[in-house]
Amino acid sequence: MRGAEIGRPLIKFNHCQKCIYGFGVPESCPLCGRAVGFRKLEEAPVSISNPFTNGHQEKCAFLLRPTQGTFLREYDGRSDLHVGITSTNGVVYNYNTQGVHRDDAGWEQSLSVPLLQPNMFGLMDQWDQYLEAFSASGAWLPHRYREDHHNCYSFTLAFINCILTTQGKKQLDKNEFTEQYVIPRTRTASKYIALYRAIEERGFYMVDHPDAQTNPPKEAAS
Repeated sequence: MRGAEIGRPLIKFNHCQKCIYGFGVPESCPLCGRAVGFRKLEEAPVSISNPFTNGHQEKCAFLLRPTQGTFLREYDGRSDLHVGITSTNGVVYNYNTQGVHRDDAGWEQSLSVPLLQPNMFGLMDQWDQYLEAFSASGAWLPHRYREDHHNCYSFTLAFINCILTTQGKKQLDKNEFTEQYVIPRTRTASKYIALYRAIEERGFYMVDHPDAQTNPPKEAAS
């Protein structure tokens, strides 16, 4: 099921002096019609890294997804985004007009920012207790929700700053966290989405240079 959740894998291979992208390697080249063979190492197919992950398989992470639909299908670059924090069991704690939710489904196609290093066993052991106690605070009651300044992002950033405080680290404001951790991932995701949709529409996509995966077709973006 994991592949269906985060989309079909993307493959790049070289042929006809082009970089060709698709959902797999065809038997024949879509440009010249000849059988696809790889006589040189640099011609061999490679997988394109998928920026999306099943959030319910992520431990102690900040997650980002569209409020409605998924990144690969409905997201247009302007849609509202929703954020949450995962427990050690992949339950996603998130805040909206109904208060704090503990989701065990619905975040199967997310962007993820790990919040703990793998060796932080002590903090990981207490993570779920911290997250549950934080979520039970009166600050996150439904009637306190404000779309513009006391929202899902406020909830996640406040929790992240609580964790930073326990580690004796400097807290982050919204702009710092967004610029350092969120924007790089959303930029990568936007390029991947454009490439993915171009392949869905045409069956393949080609470029003239090896760095094309960082410059997907503008006309494919919604």
